[in-house]
Order: sequence, then C-alpha cells, then structure tokens
Amino acid sequence: MSAIPDNVSQAELDKFDALAQRWWDPDGPQRALHALNPARLAYVASRVRLPGAAVLDVGCGGGLLSEAMARAGAAVTGIDLASNLLKVARLHGLESGVRVEYRQISAEALAHTQPGQFDVVTCMEMLEHVPDPASVVQACATLLKPGGYLFLSTLNRTLAAFALAIVGAEYIARLLPPGTHQYRDFIRPAELAQMLRAAGLVLDDISGLHYDPLGQRAWVGGAPRVNYLACARKPE
Repeated sequence: MSAIPDNVSQAELDKFDALAQRWWDPDGPQRALHALNPARLAYVASRVRLPGAAVLDVGCGGGLLSEAMARAGAAVTGIDLASNLLKVARLHGLESGVRVEYRQISAEALAHTQPGQFDVVTCMEMLEHVPDPASVVQACATLLKPGGYLFLSTLNRTLAAFALAIVGAEYIARLLPPGTHQYRDFIRPAELAQMLRAAGLVLDDISGLHYDPLGQRAWVGGAPRVNYLACARKPE
C-alpha cells in the first residue's frame, strides 16, 4: 500500500485492527454494530434501489454493511485502511459466499482515480474517527455519479451522546472498548449539513438512529440526539 494519507489517525487504525478477529461475533465487542446494521440497511434500501446499483462502502471495516448490501443485490466495493479488518472481511466473504470487492485505499485516493463511478456511497460510523471529516465528505461526493446518493451515520456532539455513547456504552455497560470515541470528534447535524453543502450535495434527510442494548435492537426516527443517519444526493 502507498503511504498512509494525512487524513487518518494511526491510533484509530490500530484500535480497530485490534478488534478484527471478533468483528463478526454478534456477542463480541461489535455487538452494537450488529444490532445497528439492519436499521442502517433499511434506511439505505428505503431510499435507493440496491439491486444492480454500483455501491461504495467507505470505512467498510469487517464488511457488515458491505455484505448486507451485496446480499440485497448491489455490486459493492468496500474500502478501508485497516489491513486486519480487510483480511477479516475478505475471509468472511469467502465463508459466506457473498461477493464484495475490498480495497485498502482511502476515499480521497479513490476519488482521484474513480470520480463519478458509484450510484450509492455509504460511510457509516467513520467521520468521527478521522482528522478531517469534511475531506471524506468531499471525496464521497466526487465518487458519486450525478443523481447518486450518499448515506452517512455519525454521533451528535450533545451531552446525551457523551452520557450514552461514551460513559454508558464504553465505561458502564462495556458495550464498546473504552476509548472507542472522543467527544470532541462528534459532529453536530448542522456541521454535517455544512460539509455536504460545501461538497455540492443536497441534504434530503437527517434521522435519529437509536439502540436498545437490553433488547439488542435498533430503529430509525425521531430526534438525532445521539446517533443519527443522513441522506444526501448529488444534483443531476
């Protein structure tokens, strides 16, 4: 792989690489992600037609959403910079028989070589883990075809998010490894909207993404107090 781009934290890559071996364990450190995944997929599938669509999953991790979209009929490319996670994603794809093309490359680097190639771009739970989220949003916009859709999820910078996503999830319930999130890196919806406008995209929707750790279920709707999803489109 080429030199790691500036818009990445090696500490963040190391953190997620360390979780790679249990990424697909529904009772492991990523069990919240397993619960969120059906809700994320439903949000995407309710707004775009996935069968036959060229889809890019930015920050694909071990491939949870990538495989789900491929199962729904999309031609999916998953990209990430965490090498261990990509190894797990590829291995799981071989075991499951779900075809996804995985590449170790940043969104910015791919945007230089494949602009306007994708009908749909997803970028879930990644923006709060990079030094310059606006750069990722711009790259995603460049990668979209005119008329294409970008789907994002991230965490709102609110006291509720600090209490639930960091104190509750990481230190009390131990749903996530301590240190997974930094409050200063959470992104308010208005800030995300500004990034989208600057990238030439039109914001269509922002919806809350909610998680019940006791029932291990997630749903979309209501206020974006903690986690939220966003949908934006690239004008024709």
